[in-house]
Amino acid sequence: MFGPKSHLAARNDHLFLEGRDCFFLARQLGTPLYVTSESRLRENIRAYHRAFPEADKYFAVKANGNLTVLRIAAQEGMGADVFSSGEIAIARLAGMPRERILYNGNSKSERDHRMALEAGVRMSVDSREELEHLAKTAQAAGKDAEILFRVNPDVSPGTHPKIATGLRTSKFGIPAEQVSETYSRAMDLAGIKPVGLHCHIGSQILDISPFVEATRKMMDIAKDVVNAGGAIKTIDLGGGLGIQYHPDNPAPTPADLAEGILPVFQERCRELGIKPKLILEPGRSIVADTTIMLTSVNVVKRAHVNFVAVDAGFNVLARPMLYDSYHHVIVANKAGKDAKETYTVVGPICETGDILAKERRLPLLERGDVLAVLDAGAYGFSMASQYNGQPRPAEVLVFAGEAEVTRRSEDTSALLAGQNIPARLLR
Repeated sequence: MFGPKSHLAARNDHLFLEGRDCFFLARQLGTPLYVTSESRLRENIRAYHRAFPEADKYFAVKANGNLTVLRIAAQEGMGADVFSSGEIAIARLAGMPRERILYNGNSKSERDHRMALEAGVRMSVDSREELEHLAKTAQAAGKDAEILFRVNPDVSPGTHPKIATGLRTSKFGIPAEQVSETYSRAMDLAGIKPVGLHCHIGSQILDISPFVEATRKMMDIAKDVVNAGGAIKTIDLGGGLGIQYHPDNPAPTPADLAEGILPVFQERCRELGIKPKLILEPGRSIVADTTIMLTSVNVVKRAHVNFVAVDAGFNVLARPMLYDSYHHVIVANKAGKDAKETYTVVGPICETGDILAKERRLPLLERGDVLAVLDAGAYGFSMASQYNGQPRPAEVLVFAGEAEVTRRSEDTSALLAGQNIPARLLR
């Protein structure tokens, strides 16, 4: 049933995650509930270390900003790919060194630049305009900004259009043909230290060939920069390796990725006579399959289809609504029972699109059952909201059969945080 997901098991019809009974955990702490396996998280990181022993790995904080998850990633030697000053702060709190944090993003304000300069982290510059603005801010602050250039390599990753970030039509990056000239301009600017190139072609990519194509294009650009007198100390190829969400759709491993891109990278570096540090930015492939989301059945309704209404909707897990994404569903208290009916799993949100899973064959369901939505560790809680007045759920880490709360569930007071009624309306 679980294939390569060795951290999951069924015992006496109950689902266990790293030795912990998920049904009893849901009953103890309430639902919705995110539950993460520490051992799985560490093993996923170590798989990248084995495949890329000489590369730096920066965890994509946007995938999962839980401080405990980031602390484990820091302990395992990871840096951070961040997209905001808030993510810089979280990464630093988790213990990630500033020299292994890269601030990415296509729309940084002057305030963002100042905060990154104060934090002492490198930045990925997304446009010629950003370069000029950053130079002025750095000069005014009396600091030097160490930068990479975000390249738009025009590579189709064969993924959902909303998570394809390396297409020519994407908002991200400098067009490949403009990078060398922009790099040369940076070398003449006070306050700017260009050190390398950066790209990211998309997310949930299940074919290695787009990564190989992107590597070739990045090395072509590196050649142009070197020929123009630029120094390339770092080449960041981003992340995007997909995972096996559907039982019938296997995903490539970090070793498969290394087999595809390292020969190209190493050969082209030798040809150019350069020895840049390779950086990768895995997020989803590190954390997605470490986590399940538990949700309780409130209603089973037989209508045009069999609806099973649970207490988590797209406010808790947005991916199915945003991308029509598939997440495998297991009944946590009937994990060993045969499928009997076809159900569509829906949430409590006042939107027709609040659907977590369509037409799934599951054991007979009733009120009080607990569903486990698998592979929820990436872009799960990090995209959660309080829409419809729904406080966000708790997060739990399990290790060797023990469970520890890493984020408390919110109560309704969280809905009032930061709000204020003007005094004149209280009279």
